[in-house]
Amino acid sequence: MNDFRTIADTLAADIQAGRLSLGERLPPQREFASRQGIAVSTASRVYAELTRRGLVTGEVGRGTYVRSALGAPPGLALADPPVAPVDLELNFPLLPDQGAALAEALAGLLRPGTMNEALRPVGAGATAHARSIAARFLARGGGGGDSGGWAPEPDGILFTGNGRQAIAASMAALAPPGERIGVEAMTYPVVKGIAARLGITLVPLPLDEEGVRPETLAQIHRTTPLRGIYLQPTLHNPLGITMGSVRRREIAALLDETGLFAIEDAIYGFLAGEQPPPLAALAPDRVVLVDSFSKRIAPGLTLGFVASPAVLADRIAAAVRSGAWSASGFPLAAGLRWMVDGTAERMAAAKREDAAARQSAAHEALTGLAVKGDPRAYHLWLELPDSWRAEAYAAAAASRHGIAITPASAFAASPGHAPNAVRIALASPPRDVLVAALHALRRLALAGSDYQVE
Repeated sequence: MNDFRTIADTLAADIQAGRLSLGERLPPQREFASRQGIAVSTASRVYAELTRRGLVTGEVGRGTYVRSALGAPPGLALADPPVAPVDLELNFPLLPDQGAALAEALAGLLRPGTMNEALRPVGAGATAHARSIAARFLARGGGGGDSGGWAPEPDGILFTGNGRQAIAASMAALAPPGERIGVEAMTYPVVKGIAARLGITLVPLPLDEEGVRPETLAQIHRTTPLRGIYLQPTLHNPLGITMGSVRRREIAALLDETGLFAIEDAIYGFLAGEQPPPLAALAPDRVVLVDSFSKRIAPGLTLGFVASPAVLADRIAAAVRSGAWSASGFPLAAGLRWMVDGTAERMAAAKREDAAARQSAAHEALTGLAVKGDPRAYHLWLELPDSWRAEAYAAAAASRHGIAITPASAFAASPGHAPNAVRIALASPPRDVLVAALHALRRLALAGSDYQVE
């Protein structure tokens, strides 16, 4: 009997060797099953495994396409760098001069005594001093209420290696295997991989122009009890929407009423500048806020933060330890220095300017298309003309123009329920390369799907 993982490994090797190329369409599952002499259910598991590894993307009725030759190793929920030369798939905001600024700020860390301390192992809570620094850094200014004032309790601060690990530890603390967590119907793709690894079922929550609707969330929780919810209230990925103050208060009130916990993903929030108060300010006993340095600083030297209510802090800390998700000493020591000396905030301010400039250039380059995107965000949402399907458009962009973008299916919490759209990440390429790529995407969208992936 053929094991589906063995067959998936063979296809993965073909993709990595170039025998199956980026954008190539795989045969329908029934045809693949017939060729391989396996059951259709086994073929379905093969395709699902390739999707989980990030090697293919697709939906029922639209076909399955090769997405990347650099899939994540089995069991890991990591994003993959695209094969295409122009990366509009992943957001890696690195400013041209930031390396020099970061190196200067780290000079004091390179003294032998200080370095020895930085190389020691770190627990989930690090030290009281580290928690105090992080709490001040994560705090929002103002006097509370709609002005955005908020400061987490230092005792509730935990550190992880990155933001994905902060999300994973929080989910593991909220829901044991077999339980359910609600997520926005279009969500951060890594959350789907984390849930699968933890054995948690994700329940899609319908969205409007401000995010999750409280009355719908309440109804779903009554009929399908949830152990918690995962939300991106500010600069939602991929849609770019931001939840207003009234909606946030309604969600916070519902959390208090139902006893639900929420994981508030604030990783893109630093780009928003002035914004409504986080859910963590409105329902401090019911919200776990997660953040990281991956976008503020750099993905190669990052640090994850969890600001937890007291009732959950021990459970999340235990999840960090059991998952081996603790921060490493050197990134933590570097991060603390950047927080204290102002480097992290200066970097965030520069990236706010960069994101705004890129968003403006993108809207100009994509004139005439149905573009949705917050002017502060590093990504936008392109709704495609009827002449295109999202997977075919993404495949054509890669094979014809060397541009990697992400079809909506990658973000859909429920398979087969994705809009005909793609997300375009704006942060990674140089700005002139970005503008040229966006013009190419516009021409491709307007030309229609006369190009067919065989």
